[in-house]
Amino acid sequence: MIEFRTATLSEVAQILDWAAQEGWNPGLDDAGAFFATDPDGFFVAVDKSGEPIAAISVVNHTPDFAFLGLYIVRAAYRGHGIGVGLWAHALRHAGDRTIGLDGVEAQQDNYRASGFTYAGGTTRFTGTLNGGRAKGVRDLHSDDIPTLIGMEAAASGVAKSSYLAGWVAGAATRRTVVFEHAGTITGFCTVRACRVGAKIGPLVAADEATAQGLVMHAATLFEGPVTLDVPESATALFDLCTQLGLDAGFKTARMYRGTPVAAHHPIYAVTSLELG
Repeated sequence: MIEFRTATLSEVAQILDWAAQEGWNPGLDDAGAFFATDPDGFFVAVDKSGEPIAAISVVNHTPDFAFLGLYIVRAAYRGHGIGVGLWAHALRHAGDRTIGLDGVEAQQDNYRASGFTYAGGTTRFTGTLNGGRAKGVRDLHSDDIPTLIGMEAAASGVAKSSYLAGWVAGAATRRTVVFEHAGTITGFCTVRACRVGAKIGPLVAADEATAQGLVMHAATLFEGPVTLDVPESATALFDLCTQLGLDAGFKTARMYRGTPVAAHHPIYAVTSLELG
């Protein structure tokens, strides 16, 4: 007997351990920030003993927009319809909202069968940088947060206020820095320690020089290689990553069920592939 139900915070942490085993390299402290965004937006399938065997998230960001991620079925339980059932169960949480996802390209046909349409690709860049502090870069002040949320919303196309408020505020393994020029914030990024190295996201900047200053500073905050997830529309950041010698790795497909809300900023990195 398989049961579908809402996941607990400790189960979200367990799901992220599964994600690490799948090679997704989640952040060390992602669970709390993810869960706080929408505690009712994480789901598991459990077997008759109550042990989770599959998971998915459908997090409601606004009355009009939700994001799907963390779709994992444990290897021993694949091919039995459990994932499909959990998928249908979780999608109901979004109601009539537009739903976005960043999925592996090979699964596009399966997502299309559920009403999702392709809106563009995202490329993961990874590499080791000899970073350094750039003039104009400083640590986050708490009163910066509304400005940063607005900048990310303008870049990504949707305001994810609850998610970003907790995310940029930081934690022991997550730091946010801003680039300030003449009293105006012209860019910012959050960097978080992961199972391997660190990921930078979101990143929003007015120009390439600002973006480079932020990336090079972020590279000093945690050990190991850095990773950015860059939408294909972010052409200037794509070029900068190449110039910095970061390697282009796997791609994901951004897809939507409902009205597409695609990123359109030339210098923008995705906050996370799991929550958008």
